[in-house]
Amino acid sequence: MQGMKLILALCVAGCAWPTHAAARPALPVEAIDRAVEDTVRRYDLPGIAVGIVVDGEIAYRRTAGELRAGQGEPITPRTLFKIASNSKAMTTALLARLVDQGRLAWDDPVVRHLPGFRMHDPWVTREIQVRDLLIHNSGLGPGAGDLMLWPEPNAFTREDVIAGLAHLKPIHSFRSRYAYDNTLYIVAGEVAAAAGGAPYEALMAREVFAPLGMSRCVAGGFDLARTGDVAQPHRRDAGRNRVYREDPPQVPAVPMAAAGGVRCSLDDMLVWARAWLQPGRFATVDGAPWLSEAQRAALWSAHTPMPLGARLREWDGSRFYAYGYGWRLNDAHGRLKVSHTGTLAGMYSALTLLPELGAGFVVLINGEGGDARTVLVQALSDLFARPDGARPIADYARALARERDALPAERRVPDTSARRPVAAGEADVPLGVYRDPWFGEARVCAADGGVAFAAAKSPQLAGRLMRAGEGVLIDWDDDAIDVEVWATFERDAGRVRLGLRKVDPEADFSYDFEDLAFERIADCP
Repeated sequence: MQGMKLILALCVAGCAWPTHAAARPALPVEAIDRAVEDTVRRYDLPGIAVGIVVDGEIAYRRTAGELRAGQGEPITPRTLFKIASNSKAMTTALLARLVDQGRLAWDDPVVRHLPGFRMHDPWVTREIQVRDLLIHNSGLGPGAGDLMLWPEPNAFTREDVIAGLAHLKPIHSFRSRYAYDNTLYIVAGEVAAAAGGAPYEALMAREVFAPLGMSRCVAGGFDLARTGDVAQPHRRDAGRNRVYREDPPQVPAVPMAAAGGVRCSLDDMLVWARAWLQPGRFATVDGAPWLSEAQRAALWSAHTPMPLGARLREWDGSRFYAYGYGWRLNDAHGRLKVSHTGTLAGMYSALTLLPELGAGFVVLINGEGGDARTVLVQALSDLFARPDGARPIADYARALARERDALPAERRVPDTSARRPVAAGEADVPLGVYRDPWFGEARVCAADGGVAFAAAKSPQLAGRLMRAGEGVLIDWDDDAIDVEVWATFERDAGRVRLGLRKVDPEADFSYDFEDLAFERIADCP
């Protein structure tokens, strides 16, 4: 593990498996340790934090690695990680608190709280309700508008993101099917702000973090040195973990806070898990429940059916899969599983709850840990849901490899290694300034003997145009952006249009280049 030190923090005495659960088998600590260690070793992770709660008590905590690889600052249970889309359940809990307080209702039209809100279809604008913002049934494509959120940093504001929704064309009928989105959660955060009479970040602190005692969770900007113990994202570079896009001394608030901008420590995520597994232990200062039973039921109800893939059928034995309000729901070997994951560049999180077993676990990673998260979460889930069927980490990893090997040719990344720069003046690459209604302007202009693409409001999206086979692609200057795109130019009745499409058909849908519709508006300056 390249010199990584494992820092073990196993609970003892008062944190042991509860004695009142006499029929429950002992927590398999050795198997859990082995799963964590094997995951860290196989995927050479820069840092990880894992915790388990059982019957309302912390039964296991383990941290490993560093805030910044090679710097010697250890990951601890207090370390802040970006939890990414695990923020969504906190946003829906905030909204549920406001429902309990009578400040809004799930079936309120969004325009009741945000009169200026617009979707592309006027009928949808009128009919879309608060609940629709949370359950991925808008008709928009997966990740629509996400290029306004990342790569970071960029110049898009929360107002830009919400205004951009009016220009994002749906690809399905409203409420007809599931397609994951982030932008509507930003709208949901602003609905909460309008109904709650305070900014989203202040409401989150007031209604969620403070009542539950989650003292290390942050939803807005903060001072890095004063906060301390903050994990930094890493990427793999020449076989090593390297920090990239490191936090500045003054970490700014981000437009996507309600969709994926919260940071929390392992300890606070375990508090969050306990609040859902044993709600009776959490009350407000006046003794009332932190959240009513009716609202808990609403958040954990199946609102939108989700596609049930082969892996979920095989690994969990699942027969249903659905989205609640900020939670994913499925059956795992005959028991309810309530979960979510979070993914941002160089940061991965997972929270899994098995309420019928009184158990839940948290995984936080500050490196390129997509596969690591998948295999470790499944190993831990199986240790609880079907202990006799739990397998070594290597087995899950091999299963993932077999999935990739079985991809049909049209879903694999084509070979684009033979490439040459596009020269300025080539007839099929019209130079100029292009504009998309929601993303803004981008230049396709001569630069250093070739042709460069540069987005005005997303400076990380800058690169050189290259010929690869019969196509033209953009080779990004920032090699941390690992999703190259094909660029196609079309002339029609005097207009010139530019379309972008991911080279890798399986690339993250949040790079929603296919939603862009650039049109040439001016010559290059």
